[in-house]
Amino acid sequence: MDKTAYFNNAATTFPKPEEVYSFVDKFYRESGLNSGRGQNNSTSKLTQDTRNLLLELFHCPAKKVVFTPSATEAINVILQGLPITDNYNIYISPFEHNAVTRVINYLQGLYKLNIITLSVNEKNLTYDLEKIKYQFAENKPNIVIISHASNVCGVIAPITEICTMSHQYGSINVIDMCQTAGLIDTDLSSNLYDFVVFAGHKTLYATFGIAGFICNGDIKPKPLIYGGAGFDSANPNVPDTIPERYEVGSQNIMAIAGLYAALSWIKKTGIHRIYAKEKENHSKLIAVLSEFDNIRIITPADVADTVGVVSCVFDSYSSDNIGQILSQQGVEVRTGLHCAPLAHRFLGTFPAGTVRFSVSYFNTEDDFAKLRQALEFICENG
Repeated sequence: MDKTAYFNNAATTFPKPEEVYSFVDKFYRESGLNSGRGQNNSTSKLTQDTRNLLLELFHCPAKKVVFTPSATEAINVILQGLPITDNYNIYISPFEHNAVTRVINYLQGLYKLNIITLSVNEKNLTYDLEKIKYQFAENKPNIVIISHASNVCGVIAPITEICTMSHQYGSINVIDMCQTAGLIDTDLSSNLYDFVVFAGHKTLYATFGIAGFICNGDIKPKPLIYGGAGFDSANPNVPDTIPERYEVGSQNIMAIAGLYAALSWIKKTGIHRIYAKEKENHSKLIAVLSEFDNIRIITPADVADTVGVVSCVFDSYSSDNIGQILSQQGVEVRTGLHCAPLAHRFLGTFPAGTVRFSVSYFNTEDDFAKLRQALEFICENG
């Protein structure tokens, strides 16, 4: 069977480093026990070692790591657990995923919230820091939620600049790094970032089933779910300590093993080398797409301020039609709204959506050759 040219890495990176496959298989066969629920401490050690690798990656050894099964659950734990009241001003970027907007929509049913969109220039897709400064002065931010990079068009948010401004008003800052953790070297040691969400299976190159958030530990959202944590069992309440407060139930040790192996691979390979290779593949993708007059590329004016995610609109075809043709030609992409209708409304591509191409460290010359061949087929048969 011909190998599929995979350009859907924003959904999940594929393939994973070989070390992830081999380590998960070996560890689960030899030590796949229940962390914190027995005398064997190999799983507990692996879990702590994985937390330490994350803190090392983000240069924040004093912070806390909480594991959740998905980034969506991590965002729910944070936003549903914060002490929100009526008339809170909650700022979001125009590129937020449903993992954020649907939780906000739910909270709007409970409280009278002012949801304000951070100012972004519609032409060049850059954050307008001067306007955001005035937005904050006019309506004091209580919570600011920002996707570090859009999963639709790849634009990178200037999180340090925005969080510095919002922090002056005492805002709680929440950063979604699902498209950048393990890719863009980010120092999270500052107290500007109250909560930072990561997804193991995306730019961290781990498996599904492991995600979470990094926090200062001084703000403690109420737990989303309750149960045993393998710790402080006589206490009728969930422990107050972090991470135990949010990690009730058995942990997915197989997924944690995958994250450990992936983080070890990132450390060995070098995050800057990984990002440079991804940028190289991003440039190749843009070059191939630009060869075709029937494709409109939706990307910021300066692609240096993006990750390797590119949305496109094709002449005379819906995004779903193009997705089907590309699939028949052996090219995997994602079409539609990408769980981010807010972003598509902002970009003017709602409700039809776009064809999204996204690269990783592992895209090959054969992938780009197959993509070019498939796009030529569409052009010739359109």
